[in-house]
Amino acid sequence: MLDKIPGSVRVIAFLLLLGSCGAQIVRNATAAPVTEPIAKDEKKAEREAKSRVGGPDLKDALPAAGATVVGGNGVVEPADRETKVAAQVSAVVADVLVREGQQVKKGEVLVQLEAGVERAVLGAAEADLAAERANLTRVQRGVRVEDKDAVAADAQAAKSRADLSAGILARTEQLAKSGASTPDELERARRQATTDLATYRATDARLRAAEAGSRIEEVSFQKARVLAAEAKVAQAQAQLERLSVRAPIDGEVLQVKVRKGELYSFQGTEPLVVMGDTSKLRVRMDVDERDIARVVVGASAYVTADAFGSERFAGKVVEVSRRFGRKNIRTDDPIEKNDTKVLETVIELEKNTRLVPGQRVSSFVTAG
Repeated sequence: MLDKIPGSVRVIAFLLLLGSCGAQIVRNATAAPVTEPIAKDEKKAEREAKSRVGGPDLKDALPAAGATVVGGNGVVEPADRETKVAAQVSAVVADVLVREGQQVKKGEVLVQLEAGVERAVLGAAEADLAAERANLTRVQRGVRVEDKDAVAADAQAAKSRADLSAGILARTEQLAKSGASTPDELERARRQATTDLATYRATDARLRAAEAGSRIEEVSFQKARVLAAEAKVAQAQAQLERLSVRAPIDGEVLQVKVRKGELYSFQGTEPLVVMGDTSKLRVRMDVDERDIARVVVGASAYVTADAFGSERFAGKVVEVSRRFGRKNIRTDDPIEKNDTKVLETVIELEKNTRLVPGQRVSSFVTAG
């Protein structure tokens, strides 16, 4: 059908379409804005909002391109990070012996857990140990002097009876030869002599055993029982000690997580107490991977915090991590990049400042 339209008509139609498009473009370029600002909105935009917390509402200017300062977000921490103190068992909190902000020494009890059952077990183990030690003393000492004297007396009496029976047997044998004694009397005399001799031998053996003391096997066996009882006491003491949560370091109690009467579970993620050495403060700074070549140990640095305005807290770099990781500090700024890799850098502040562990700060390091 297009083949039937003359070529001149088609050229004219194309030129008309091209001219209308060009006219529309010129009209859009020279047209006035669709909306005009209202006068009251312009006045409202010109007004300056006052801060509700006082002080000037200022932000630190970004370093200019090519500046010799590397900046990043940081968080304040104790001299050797925070120590989260936890217990090894689940139990009810009997008493909290420290408060937040208190300075404690290593080994000092922070939290005492309920330990009634463990104390009873320890008491029973100590009683068993005392009994086994007494038995060991008895076995080592052997028979008392009085018992030895009694056994010796029995042995002497048995010997006398045996000698008497032997004499009677000898006389009875003489009489039996002359016919003055019957065979029955001779037999009874022999049996009595044999019985008295056996009694004497048994009593004499007991006397020698009393004089010799306990056997080595008995002493060794009783010593083993004493060692077993001592092990049970040590085990009971260890179980009891686990319920006294002590400070692992010298430092300050930063946070107490539990209260008296609460049930603490060691399988959870919350510690009992958070503490740290606040004699010196550090700032753990996130350095962007693009700036790591300009940060070295020993470089001077400073940090600022919104709470203290433009005040700078001086320090120096004491540690640079050896491995990249994800960002540790989030500022909740909508334009912040969260998918970048960072290298942790530790800044040690020169003096004990008013900064608080856990506080977020802006950190700046002199580039090397």
